[in-house]
Amino acid sequence: MARSALTGTRIRERRLALHLRQADLARAVGISAAYLNLIEHNRRRVSESLLETFAKALEVAPVALSEGAESALFEALREAAAGVETAGTAALIEPSELERIEEFVGRFPGWAKVLAARQARLDALERVVETYSERMGQDPFLLDELHEVLSAVTSLRSSAAILVETPDIEPEWQARFLASIASESLRLSAAAEGLVSYLDGIEAAESGLAAPLDQLETWLSGRGWHLPEFERPDPPAPEELIAQAPELAASAARDLALAYLTRALADSRTLPLKPFLAALAETGLDPGRLAARFGAPMAAVFRRLATLPEGAANLPPLGLVVCDASGTLTLRRPLPGFALPRSAAGCPLWPLYEALARPMQPLRLTLDMAGRLPQCFQSWSFAAPRPQPDAVAAFDAPVLMEAMMLITPATTRAETARPVGTSCRVCPRADCTGRREPSLIAV
Repeated sequence: MARSALTGTRIRERRLALHLRQADLARAVGISAAYLNLIEHNRRRVSESLLETFAKALEVAPVALSEGAESALFEALREAAAGVETAGTAALIEPSELERIEEFVGRFPGWAKVLAARQARLDALERVVETYSERMGQDPFLLDELHEVLSAVTSLRSSAAILVETPDIEPEWQARFLASIASESLRLSAAAEGLVSYLDGIEAAESGLAAPLDQLETWLSGRGWHLPEFERPDPPAPEELIAQAPELAASAARDLALAYLTRALADSRTLPLKPFLAALAETGLDPGRLAARFGAPMAAVFRRLATLPEGAANLPPLGLVVCDASGTLTLRRPLPGFALPRSAAGCPLWPLYEALARPMQPLRLTLDMAGRLPQCFQSWSFAAPRPQPDAVAAFDAPVLMEAMMLITPATTRAETARPVGTSCRVCPRADCTGRREPSLIAV
């Protein structure tokens, strides 16, 4: 069990909370009061066995006296400190102070929890802003209503300006402009009411789950992106799984699910689970070698890797992004630290899009994802023509390309990592050469 340099501080705080004297606690754990004094002042480390004895005497779990109990709190505070600098403000906390986060938590646990809670709330609000910004950029109803509001405001301003700037206007024209103002006021009021009513109907936590693709991904996420039914010798038909999924409420979502499950069933037959895991343990995470070993399409290997059971073959967490030739994301399995936009386009620097310009050529790149706590990810990208049903396949049929990007946390931080973001709307990289629109969070 990991123990921090402040284990003694926690022992002392717990002893005082129980109104125990040093001598009483020292007697209970079988050490001298002088040695306990050194421990409580963090001048002696506590062994594993002694920590358990302290925990029993203080009536707490051993982890409560170790740093593991507060690791999430430490991470939240580090993220809060990094967020200030990311937002464009000069760094307020020196690196030497960051090393004293543990001491801050030990001395002021209440304030530390308040800051962590505020940071969590800020993260939630930023996700809401991102959701609404994407809706406003993609939702045709919102665009129409906003246009209606702006049009009415412009008309009102023009009529009012004429009345103010023309004191000797004829009564007939004055009446016309007043009538126009009254009419445009009603129009503006109706448009504003419709807009507010529509926005009120959107729950902040919904995040656009009404979209068919969101329904499919939510259902898959609830299953851990793994379909154990397809690993059996007698797998059920995709339609059977869909019939048991109330999350797939829309008919379009069920159509997407049918296409996805049909392909997943074919992947499980091409790459059976046990042989695939055995090969993975032997070759490591190398999609190219796995594809060559099984004589399988690279796309099938990408999908299979991203849908293995959690913890299989000691694999790290894996994410998967799929897009068509237009760059539209058609499947998104997110990865912690590598957020994926729901409706806006992704970062133009993702190798996912570069693969579209270099079909059939595998790309392996390390990516430096922008954020409060920048992280590095290993990525594999590949693009190939999407197989077409025999009914529509023809010699002169158009070639429909599909690109995929498999991502996993990098074990080391590479100096040559490519800086990327989630999407331009929420990317803090102000000097990015690929930026196509201003960021909502960059200063």
